[in-house]
Formats: sequence, C-alpha cells, structure tokens
Amino acid sequence: MSMASGNKEKIVGQSPQRKEGPDKVLGRARYIDDITMPGMWHGATVRSTIAHGTIKSITFAKHIPWDEFVIVTAADIPFDNYIHHILQDHVCLADKDIKHPAEPIVLLAHPDKQRLHAAVDAVKIEYEKKPGVFTIEDSEKMDPVIWGEDNTFKSYLMEKGDVESVWKDAAYIVEGEYRTGAQEQLYIENNGVIAEYSETDGVTVWASMQCPFYLHKALMELFHLPEDKVRAIQVETGGAFGGKEDYPSVIGSHAALLAMKAKRPVKMMYDRMEDLAATTKRHPSRTRHKTAVDKDGKLLGGVIDFAIDGGAYSTLSQVVLSRGTIHAAGPYFWPTIRVSAKAMATNCPPHGAFRGFGAPQSIFAIERHMDHIAQVVGISPEEMRRRNFIKTGETTATGQIVRDNVDMQKIMDKAFAESGYYAKRKEFAKTNKDSAVKRGMGFACFFHGAGFTGSGERYLASIVGLEATPEGKVRVLVSSTEFGQGTNTILSQIAAEALRIEYDDVIVQQPDTSKVPNSGPTVASRTAMVVGKLVHSAALGMIKTLGEPLREGYTREEFLAACASHIQKHGALKVLSKYEAPPNIFWDDQLYRGDAYPAYAWAVYVAEVAVDTRTYFTEVKDFVAVQEVGRVLHPVLAKGQIEGGVAQGIGYAIYEKVIWKDGVMANNQMTNYIMATSADVPPIRVFFEEVPFAHGAYGAKGIGELPMDGPAPAILNAMEEATGLSFNECPVMPEDVFEAMTRSPHSEEQPVITEPAFTGVGQRS
Repeated sequence: MSMASGNKEKIVGQSPQRKEGPDKVLGRARYIDDITMPGMWHGATVRSTIAHGTIKSITFAKHIPWDEFVIVTAADIPFDNYIHHILQDHVCLADKDIKHPAEPIVLLAHPDKQRLHAAVDAVKIEYEKKPGVFTIEDSEKMDPVIWGEDNTFKSYLMEKGDVESVWKDAAYIVEGEYRTGAQEQLYIENNGVIAEYSETDGVTVWASMQCPFYLHKALMELFHLPEDKVRAIQVETGGAFGGKEDYPSVIGSHAALLAMKAKRPVKMMYDRMEDLAATTKRHPSRTRHKTAVDKDGKLLGGVIDFAIDGGAYSTLSQVVLSRGTIHAAGPYFWPTIRVSAKAMATNCPPHGAFRGFGAPQSIFAIERHMDHIAQVVGISPEEMRRRNFIKTGETTATGQIVRDNVDMQKIMDKAFAESGYYAKRKEFAKTNKDSAVKRGMGFACFFHGAGFTGSGERYLASIVGLEATPEGKVRVLVSSTEFGQGTNTILSQIAAEALRIEYDDVIVQQPDTSKVPNSGPTVASRTAMVVGKLVHSAALGMIKTLGEPLREGYTREEFLAACASHIQKHGALKVLSKYEAPPNIFWDDQLYRGDAYPAYAWAVYVAEVAVDTRTYFTEVKDFVAVQEVGRVLHPVLAKGQIEGGVAQGIGYAIYEKVIWKDGVMANNQMTNYIMATSADVPPIRVFFEEVPFAHGAYGAKGIGELPMDGPAPAILNAMEEATGLSFNECPVMPEDVFEAMTRSPHSEEQPVITEPAFTGVGQRS
C-alpha cells in the first residue's frame, strides 16, 4: 500500500477504531426491527400479480375479521398520489393502472404481525391484463407505449468534435454490442421503517436509509406539510449500496399512511423475498460501440449508444443514465466522440441506485470493446490502452480539461507487477494446452468521478455544522449517514485533526432532519471529499469564532477550555459551513458539456481466472486492485471499501443473475439468487497511489463506488484469454459457458465465438 510521504497529520491517515464499532460488536446497536413503541402495529403490502393492466375490482374475503385491521387504499391518500422523486410519475398506491408486478395496491395494519400474512392473501384483485413490455428492445418498439409519448424517461446527447468526419480516414472500424443484467444490492438488513402521525406534530419516520432529506421531502409532498412538521430519522442501518437511497421514500410513505389512519405507530419490515421482488436494482443495460482507429490502434473517434432499462417509473434513472453516459468513453483520449443515451420504460419494478450508478454498465462495455479493438489491430490489450490513455491537460469526452496529475501508465505497470501479469500469461499459454482447467489473465482500466455530476453539487448547496457541547465534546452535524462504510469515523477524524483535539473528543449526531442541516445524500462517492471538506471548513470557522483565547499552536486542553468559556459567556457554540464549488468548475446542462466532476479516481484492476471445461464453472483465483484516490484518510476502511466493491463486482460478473419472467423476479430468494461468498472470493490485494486533491478534505477524493466498475470487464477479459470465447454480457453463468463451448460451429445458430463478437469489422486499404 503506497502512502504519501511528508504528511504531518496525527489522526488523518491513521486507522482509529470505528465510531460505531463497539456498539455493533457488543450487540448494543439497535436496528429497525429491534425497536418497538407503545401501541405499535405492523404493516404489510398487497401487491399486483400482473405486470400491466387495470384494476377491475378489489374483494376482501369474508373469513378475515377486517374490522380488526386498518386498510389503506389510494382513496385514503389526502392529496397527490405519488412518491416524490425527480419526476412525479411514481404512484404511491395503484388506483386503476398497474405498471409492474410488485405494484402496491392495498396497505394493511394489525397489532399481530403473524395475522397479516393470511390477510394479504385474502385480498383478491381482479384485473384486465394488457400486453407487457419487458426489455429495452420491446420498449423501443413503442407497442405498446407505457410511459410518455415514446417510453423514454430521459435521453442525453454528448458530443465532442465532428465524429462523422473520421470514418473515411480509419484503418479499422470496429463495432460491438455489450449487455449487463440487473443486480440486487443484497444489503444484510432489509428495508424497514416505523412511522408515527399526529394531527399537531405531523409525521415522524424512523428508517433504515441513506438519505434522510429525500424521505423528508417525499413526506412533505405526500401530506402537504411544512418542513417543521416532518421528521426523518435514520436508525442503525445494515447496509445500503444505493438500495436505500430512494426506496425509503416508498416504504416510509406507506407506513406513514397506515399510521395516520390507525392513529398509532406502524412498523413495516420487508422479508427477504419481498425486498428482492419489490425494491430497486441495478439497471440492465445495452451498449453499442462503433469505433474508428488508425493502423497503430490510436482512437480517431467513435459513436456509443447507451441504453438502460428503467423499469416502470423514472425514479433515479436520469441521474444513473447521466453518470453512465459520461463514463462511457473510459479513461481515454477521444479526438471526437458522440454518446447517445436513453433510459427506457418497461413493466418491471423500477430500477434505481446501486453502487457505481451507471458507470459499471458503460465501463463494462468500453473495457470489453478495447480488448476487441486490440485483437483487430493486432496489438496487445495493454498496448492498446497505453496508446490511448488520457493525460493531464487533455480533454475528456465532455470537453473537461484534465487537471489531475494523471499517470495511468504508472498505475497499470504497478498492477501488472503486483499480479505477475506477464509471467502468468506466459505460463498459462503453456499449461492450458493440456489442461481441462483453462487459466487466463485480464484487466480493466477505468476512472470514476467523485461527487454529483455537473451542477449537482451547486444545486444541493450542502451545509454541515459543528457544535461544542457542555460535556466537553464537539458534535458533527450532518445528514450524511453511516451504514457500514465509515462516514462517522472519517468525519470525526477530519474534525479532530482540524481542531487539534483527540478523535474521541468528537461525536456524531444521529441524522435527524429536525436536528441536522442538509449535507446532501450519502451517495456518489461524495462524503469524504465534499462533506468532509465542509467539516474541515466548519472546524476552521469554530477556531475563528473562539478567537483570542486560542493562540497559535494551542493544546487540546486550551481548545476545550475556550469552548467551555464561550458557552458559559455566550451560550451555544455552533458553526455552519456551506458548499462552494471549486474554481474553474463549470457545467452546461443544456449542451451537456464542461466539467463533469471536480475530481476523478483512477484505477487498473487485474483478474486471474480458471474456467473448468468439464463443469463450465469459472473461478477468480487472484485479484489485484491498484487505484489513485487522492489522500487515503483511513487505510483500513479504504482497503475494506475496495475489497467489498471487488467482491460485489465478482458477483456482477459471474454469479448474480436476476431471472425475469414477465417482469417478475423469479429467483427472489437467497437459495437461487447466488452471490459470491467468502469461499468464492479470491485474495484481493489492494494498493493505493496517492495524489492529493486540493479541494477535498486533506486531499481526499471519492472511493466508495470506484471498485464496482472494474471487476466485471477484467474477469470477462480473462475468461476470453483462457478459453478463446468472447462473452459480451454479464453475468456469465456456467450454462452460458456450456452453451458457448458445446455449440456446433456448423449449426444454424451463431457460431462459437473464437474472435471478437463484433456486429461488423472493417479494414480500409
């Protein structure tokens, strides 16, 4: 692990104990299902059993004593029947139209949770079915139209130069199509909330969630309440990965409606099968590339068509699409390029946020495509990258000048050295000839923008606070949430370092919209870089507020004494800091050009795989991850972030396949939705290169989403080297390997792919 030298900090760059660690280890942490309230009832959801149609009737079976239950339908919603996201198309409860098979229609509450199962089954709904739309291709046909005028939630066009001028000069024109499937976040703790409603105090919801102010806004809109009559409180959250970004607005609204009608607190807690079937997943995608290169493999220009399946409602599809669009060009210099992108409606449950947020889909395509171009040109995959890496001072596909000190060549050399890339390739070329187990090496080069895209951070205008307590502590006030990734620990390190006090002198307020300012959502690899920098600024503001009692080089004791004196003389000591964009960061939303992100993380990942030609099973044997992420604030947590992301990426590549049947997730249980276990994950060797970012806290950039982007293309590139078969869709399951290996080359079906799977390859003389 490479660490920057010359750092004078005592806390930042070290690995103190996690703030929430002892409570979790000792069983003191209380999750939603650990919490009860006096008179609390339990809630459940009656969902659609069809993908598309209309409701004809709802019947309540007579054997259930319905007078013991609280029943909520769309008719009970006092105002607008929608969940507040970016667009207001997501109905809270279906009244007439059914758009997907998990559509909520009726809510039930009862004091005995066990009675709810039979009650849900006793609600009979008669439908008039309509034809469903279940794929991107179906949606493009617009037969039927299920959303808007053309089934398109959002589209983007990103252009640099005149791409049509390059085809005539190309030595090669390479085309390819690449697909990725849906992926479940599979957090340890399912979605759950407790809601309470009062005519005088309004709505309060306790939730396992990432973004308290998203839920707060959704409740304000649903109940037409002012902001001071709505509270959203995060409780201990057992994992999220994006799956608890927007969905708590759904389950939180449902519980609040039940609480309003029941006049008592209501808990809603999904079981695993319901969580898998009904909540958001990673968007399936299709990417088509057409690339012009010269005789030496230099990129001249390209056209990329990027499409994602948004499901039945728009939710966060437009921002997922945006990040996927910007990352579609990869970490390469394109003289000219055009990326057309669209998010399409289908009759599947809505797709949403998942670690990486569109980038894993488009990076998968570009990194498979770069390997294919190398084969056509006749150079090695690594040489293809070397000749095209973007460098400092060059411009990205959005026209952004790269100001980072980027050295992808150095990162790639490090990754190859640590993985033994060249020696293993040479060894496997010999041993594969006589072995049923084929070994291969593959890699992926990529980048990931930190923070919200374009003008997103300016729009958020995040605020954080610090306050000194009478007990001699400093409290961090943020809506940024802890769900296992280290938010509380990192922000405490930054505050303690800036204030020259001890790590244990800092505490973090549990996020509660009535007690903390809106520091923005805990997404987009923004917490350490953006929120952390605001914590640092607030700390400097606190020092300035204390003023004269603090001389230069003050001690911890002098600082705490100055805080106590200020509180005694003036009352509360509280300092706020508001986001200001770094200089020279400008984005044009209309032209979709400019500075997409204030900073990028850069990486090269190398995978070693073994494909058994007898069982058709693929195993990842070794994995090396080298990345430049700015300053590493907490080495242990940073390493854990990379290891966890790689493990999820391995699942994305070869294990986690969502089986769709007419819009229904058919394998919505842990016995048949397979994730990589500890027995399936190889040694993951993590290395950091540190180039501090001037506008991040102590030089930090984003890290959380980056490791999701590279594993899948690296693994499939390795599988192709091992077998000679080109797989351009993930996940690749054993049955996919079997089909490719046993398909007759003379059958009428598509032949065995022993060369790049292009829709067309041309060479000009």
